[in-house]
Amino acid sequence: MDIYTRKSRWKIYLAIAGIIIIIISIVYTNFLASKIADEERKKVVQLQGALEQISLGSVNEAVCDVTFQTDFIRTNSTIPIILVGETGVVESGRNFGEEEDNDIEYLKNELEKIKSSGQEPLIISSPNSKQYLYFKHSWLLRMLTFYPFIQFLLISAFIAFGYLAFSNARRSEQNRVWVGMAKETAHQLGTPISAIVGWIEHLKLTNEQNPETTEIVGELRNDVKRLELIADRFSKIGSEPTLDKTDILEKLSEVKTYMSRRAPRKINFKFDQENANDPIFVNINPPLFDWVAENIVRNAIDSMEKGEGEITFDVEEDKDFVTINLSDTGKGIPSSKHKTVFQPGYTTKKRGWGLGLSLAKRIIETYHSGKIFVSKSAINEGTTFTIKLPKN
Repeated sequence: MDIYTRKSRWKIYLAIAGIIIIIISIVYTNFLASKIADEERKKVVQLQGALEQISLGSVNEAVCDVTFQTDFIRTNSTIPIILVGETGVVESGRNFGEEEDNDIEYLKNELEKIKSSGQEPLIISSPNSKQYLYFKHSWLLRMLTFYPFIQFLLISAFIAFGYLAFSNARRSEQNRVWVGMAKETAHQLGTPISAIVGWIEHLKLTNEQNPETTEIVGELRNDVKRLELIADRFSKIGSEPTLDKTDILEKLSEVKTYMSRRAPRKINFKFDQENANDPIFVNINPPLFDWVAENIVRNAIDSMEKGEGEITFDVEEDKDFVTINLSDTGKGIPSSKHKTVFQPGYTTKKRGWGLGLSLAKRIIETYHSGKIFVSKSAINEGTTFTIKLPKN
C-alpha cells in the first residue's frame, strides 16, 4: 500500500472518529439538557404551589404562614416566568431582565412565542380568581442545547487552521528539498560533462580520417548537449526563470521529433497542427517547458505495455489561454489518482522516484502561472493531460 493510499485512509478514520465524538457529545448534552429541563419544570410546579398558597393567604391570613413560599419565589432568579390573569391580560413577568420585566409589550411578545411552542400553562387557583403561569427554560439550559454545535464549530476551525498551517510548512519544506536536490544534481553533473566533452574532442582529433568514428563522435556530442540541457533545467529549479515569447506549435513539434526517435517503432505520434501556417505564441521558458512535455510523453510511452499505441498532440487557443492536450492510448489512470499522480513520490513504476509530474506541476503552475491536470482518463483506453498557459 503506497503512502497516499494510507494517507487517504487515515483521513477517513479521523473523520469517522470526529463524527463519533460529535455524536457522543450531542447525545450526552441532550441527556443533561433533558434532566435540567425536568428539574426546571419541577421548580415551576413548586412555584405554582407557592403562588397558590400566597393567594390563599391573602384571602385569609389565618390560614397559613406564607413566608417560606415568598422566599422560594424570590430565590428563583433563572427561570423566566409570565403571570397572566383570567382574562388573558399579562400581569407580571420575572427573570427576563431588569427593564424587560416591567415592559408589558415585551412580555406580550414573549408570551406569544411561548404559546406558539405548544406549552400548556400551569393554573394557579384561588377562591376569587384564576391565573395562568407560563415559563421559558433558563438561559443556561438554552446555551447548553447549543453547546455541541458551538463545540463542533470551534473544533472544526482549530483542525482546519492547524491543517493549513502544517500543510503550508510541509509544502515549504518539500520545496526547499526539491530545489536543493535539483541544484545539487546540476552541480554534480557539471564535472563529468566537462570531462566527457574533453574526451569527445580528443576522439574527434585522433580519428578524423575514420568516417564511422566521426559519426559516433557526432552522436556522442548530441547526447552530451542533451546532458548539458538537463543540467541547465535542474539549475533553473528554485530560480525565477525568464519567459520568452515562443511559438508553441514549433516547440511541441521539436518535442515530438525528439521523443519519436526514442520511442518504440509501433508507437505512432500524431500532431495535425505541426505544419500550421499560423503560429500560436505564448510566454514560456523553453528548456523547462520541454522538460514538462517530454516527461508527460515519456510516461505515455511507459503506459503502453505492449510498446504500441498512439500519442496525440493538440493545441487550442482562446482569448485568455492556450490549451495543450497530450493524449495517449495507454493503460489509463484511475479517477481516484488523477490528483495523486502529481504528488511527490507517487509512482507506479518499479524503478522511479515519482518526481517527474510533481516537478512538472511546479514548473507550469509556479513559473508559468498556468495549470496542469488530468482532463480525461479511462482504464485500458488512455489518458489526456491538459496544460493551460495564460497568453498574457
